[in-house]
Amino acid sequence: MKKSIFLLGLMLSLSAFGQNMQELEQEIKALRQYNVNLNHRIDVLQKTIDDVLWFNRMDDIAFVDKVYMYGPPPANVPSPTARGAYNHVKFWSYIFIPKDIDFSKKYPLLVLPHGGVHGDFSTYYYHIVRELMAQGYIVVAPEYRGSTGYGRKLWEQIDYGGLEIQDAHASRNYMLENYEFVDKNRVGILGWSHGGLISLMNVFEYPKDYKCVFAGVPVSDLIARMGYMTDSYRKLFSDDYHIGKTVYEDIQEYKRRSPAWNAHKLQTPLLIHTNTNDDDVDVLEVEHLIKSLKAEGKKFEYEIFQDVPGGHSFDRMDTMHAKKTRLKIYAFLANYLNPPKVLKTVEDIHRAAYR
Repeated sequence: MKKSIFLLGLMLSLSAFGQNMQELEQEIKALRQYNVNLNHRIDVLQKTIDDVLWFNRMDDIAFVDKVYMYGPPPANVPSPTARGAYNHVKFWSYIFIPKDIDFSKKYPLLVLPHGGVHGDFSTYYYHIVRELMAQGYIVVAPEYRGSTGYGRKLWEQIDYGGLEIQDAHASRNYMLENYEFVDKNRVGILGWSHGGLISLMNVFEYPKDYKCVFAGVPVSDLIARMGYMTDSYRKLFSDDYHIGKTVYEDIQEYKRRSPAWNAHKLQTPLLIHTNTNDDDVDVLEVEHLIKSLKAEGKKFEYEIFQDVPGGHSFDRMDTMHAKKTRLKIYAFLANYLNPPKVLKTVEDIHRAAYR
């Protein structure tokens, strides 16, 4: 009798313990979910603060705006039968227009997609945008699907090397449709890192829509990239809401999204910059792109910089070397887009920054 009572008590205790553990696991799961949502809310706040800086710091030289537009429907639809499941993905784009332009004339347009997996267009690009304004370019910078600062929904719409390409192209089309002073025959695209990949893939997919392209330290081969990056980085691609498979499981999908494996499509004047000490996009990726373009008999320009301080950011910084390097980029763009002015010296860059 005592033994039965003991066993019954033990079973009840274990049952209660199991229930408590289950409740604890549910609470931990709920807390983790809350933390994820909180992080996105903090990102939205940070984006709002950075937007204030854009409007404040550019006020003397440019009209700054953010416009709401759309790209293709989502790459992945969690609930295909849900209402509006296949609606177009809506996103924001920054627009910068020089204050001293003559609105009765036509001006060249530059599409400037930002870099980073889940990155965003921040005041990191402040001096570059000022320099472009000083030359008379109109600039549109799309916050394509997957960008940070707009909540979890857009963040999880990421489609790296996929439909984000169409988002960037949609921002180009938006400018031509809505601003009569944009010259449809003088449109270029430029970007660094992930933005370099987007720029390359845009001219590969829409060669007649761009006069030239600059790709700085561009992500070029996702297959090689998955080999040398960390597990946490690889997971950003293989998560269910993204590609959903590892490169091992679907090598063709990663190949489809890689510029080096699409080099045969190039028809647009191209300039590539890379740096041998890049600690993000290893130079081997860009070398693969360069070799692929050469193998396809493509005409293009490139420069492999040797161990320049700054690594991945070497030509986007405010160092003397970075400024001189950007002058090369501006000369290349001007050759095809013919802006009203061209920055030719470092002194010109300084005047653009502090006029």
